[in-house]
Amino acid sequence: MTVPSVREIDVELTAPGAPFEIETVSVHGRAMRAWKGAPRSIGEILDRGCELAGPRDLLVLGDERLTHEQHREAVQRLAAALVDEFGVRKGDRVAIATRNLPEWSVAFFASVVAGAIAAPLNAFWNGAELAFGLEDSEPKVLIADGERFERLAEAADALCGIALVGTRLDDRKTDAPLPDGIVGLASLLDRPGAAPDVVIDPDDLATIFYTSGTTSRPKGVLGTHRNMCNNVVSTQFVQARGTRRAGVPLPTGPSEPPVVLVPVPLFHGTGCHSGLVAQIWAGGTVVLMRKWDPEVALDVIEHERVTSVTAVPTMVSDLVHSPSITSRDLSSLRGLGGGGAATPPEVVRRLREVLPGRAAGAGYGMTESSSLTTSIGGADFVARPRSCGVPVPIVDVTLHDEDGSEVPPGEAGEIWISGVTVVPGYWRRPDDTAPTFADGHLRSGDVGCFDEDGFLYIVDRAKDMVIRGGENISSLEVEAALFDHPAVLEAAVFPVPHPQLGEEVGAVVRLKHDASVTEDELRAHAASVLAPFKVPAHLWLRDEPFPRGATGKIQKRELKAAYT
Repeated sequence: MTVPSVREIDVELTAPGAPFEIETVSVHGRAMRAWKGAPRSIGEILDRGCELAGPRDLLVLGDERLTHEQHREAVQRLAAALVDEFGVRKGDRVAIATRNLPEWSVAFFASVVAGAIAAPLNAFWNGAELAFGLEDSEPKVLIADGERFERLAEAADALCGIALVGTRLDDRKTDAPLPDGIVGLASLLDRPGAAPDVVIDPDDLATIFYTSGTTSRPKGVLGTHRNMCNNVVSTQFVQARGTRRAGVPLPTGPSEPPVVLVPVPLFHGTGCHSGLVAQIWAGGTVVLMRKWDPEVALDVIEHERVTSVTAVPTMVSDLVHSPSITSRDLSSLRGLGGGGAATPPEVVRRLREVLPGRAAGAGYGMTESSSLTTSIGGADFVARPRSCGVPVPIVDVTLHDEDGSEVPPGEAGEIWISGVTVVPGYWRRPDDTAPTFADGHLRSGDVGCFDEDGFLYIVDRAKDMVIRGGENISSLEVEAALFDHPAVLEAAVFPVPHPQLGEEVGAVVRLKHDASVTEDELRAHAASVLAPFKVPAHLWLRDEPFPRGATGKIQKRELKAAYT
């Protein structure tokens, strides 16, 4: 059987009259490719979900269930309350600070339906960080749960002038008094009310998502309705492309709606854009978790008959290395995927071993590109586990040198992204916006290269290199070499200061359960595949899990501070 190339599939699926036809739109005077079938506003995504699966469960959290119809009704009532009770007007901000709850989704959609800008705050932030998010976004309303209000008690001044709406106020660590004046979310949802009549333009601002802040203070990434609406169609496109890439025709009739476990935070792009919102558009079911635990996740997959998991690679690794995975009934599970970091080849091998026949995939994107930029899955992912795939057809990805010139084929360069999903910039940060978003290009700060078939590989962060005696060393390359040792579960590489060389390679390694290997043995293994100057000069073995941020990424700064 001859399998069509990615290029052939893209032409087939995007041709006039095809399921994913592309049109040209004007965004602030710039011509861009966009999905012809994309909704014009985020509110239309709710309507389509109800058309496809009105009485079907949309959100599941333990024993709690909310159907598509119930969810839309709650969104409309809360949107009406935001306008009528709190005076929210188009362009006002509504901050959301809860863990992954059904109410998070209701608050998010109600905000954008009311014409406001939804500003989700990182639920892992402490009180001072939450206060920063409020001071930066200046919301008219804050919708938060008990634990977030509890943390904000130490920064009460940040709440001045903000209307407070609370849910699950008893869900907190102490019985300290909460701020005065909190209106119960449940009482607002009990009031009848139609969705407010607000005219939404596709290029109206809809969201402020905050970056993780691993290198600086968090920046608020602005997003429009058009950005998010095109991303939801991109998620469906890559599934269709994967089907055709496997040599299978696209289904001609309605297919069974997906049941997707989304354990990643909703306040980031992967969880919200490619998890929650994409599944509403598909008429699917989103299963939430209170906190990540691989054994609990396997319980949920069994009980809810989950068909796929949207997670970061570290979570996928936790699942496939679970000692109980081979005894589980995972017959409903068709695939695992996600993004946020490179997937170690060993994890791909383990996935094929314990879950044969399941599709696996990965992708690349940023909050600034509204999540999905490139994708890879199926046989392509098995053949190229280090690749993050090929761009979706409405996005252009090019590689550039330090002077901004496009690099020749086969060479590495900084990844520049342009297209309809690239956001307008940062909230009230013109000095950060100007260098990052220049001439219609998003300068990602990531270094990548394309292979001869157009698959993208992330080489490293532009500013996350080890520079040893003038030689640039890729952290990902050294980590990949360490990951290839069968005893290694996690590895993180970072620069260690050196008086003569400037920097040397440092690495912290966590071993698999019951595995045994010495530092010298790991260095010898690395030396078998790396040039001598790339072999870690400093290597530490660690028993505890690595510190991770809200998106699941390893916090290298914390590790470096602990070991150097």
